[in-house]
Amino acid sequence: MKVLIACEFSGIVRDAFAKGGHDVLSCDLLTTEKPGNHYQGDVTEILKEKWDLMIAHPPCTYLCNSGVRWLYSQTGRWLKMEDARKFFMLLYTANIPKICIENPIPHSYANLPPYTQIIHPYMFGHGETKATCLWLKNLPLLTPTNEVKGRKARVHYESPGIDRWKNRSRTYTGIATAMSEQWGI
Repeated sequence: MKVLIACEFSGIVRDAFAKGGHDVLSCDLLTTEKPGNHYQGDVTEILKEKWDLMIAHPPCTYLCNSGVRWLYSQTGRWLKMEDARKFFMLLYTANIPKICIENPIPHSYANLPPYTQIIHPYMFGHGETKATCLWLKNLPLLTPTNEVKGRKARVHYESPGIDRWKNRSRTYTGIATAMSEQWGI
């Protein structure tokens, strides 16, 4: 299967699909954190290639519920939200047979289509909570693989710093493995 992992710098989802024997490419404006098949650049430059599956992680800063309070207090935030929505919709409507878009719970002003499913890391072998929405097209719901008790909200309490957004945006390996095993067939 030819798989595009859009907006991923970590290589976590890419590596899970590569381990499953797929022809997979991650793409991000940033360099990849792990060696692997990675395109550093704008995903729109490769979006029209023939892909069987795309898993996309578009930037959520202006779309997620946790940032809604800034819409009224930061100049230019509404325009940035509109740009983020357009990019999300470009990915959502891409001419790719199977699509998963992953993002936190959106605020209503983002006016995104309804998400299909909410998952948490604790459903896939990690003892943490992090509500993650999946917008699925021609894919089944992601089935939990290893529910863990004793859950913590580590990502929510990530310390301030220049890498805070990176640390909060990485996909958990258990989720990436489940995606590869359940959708890479």
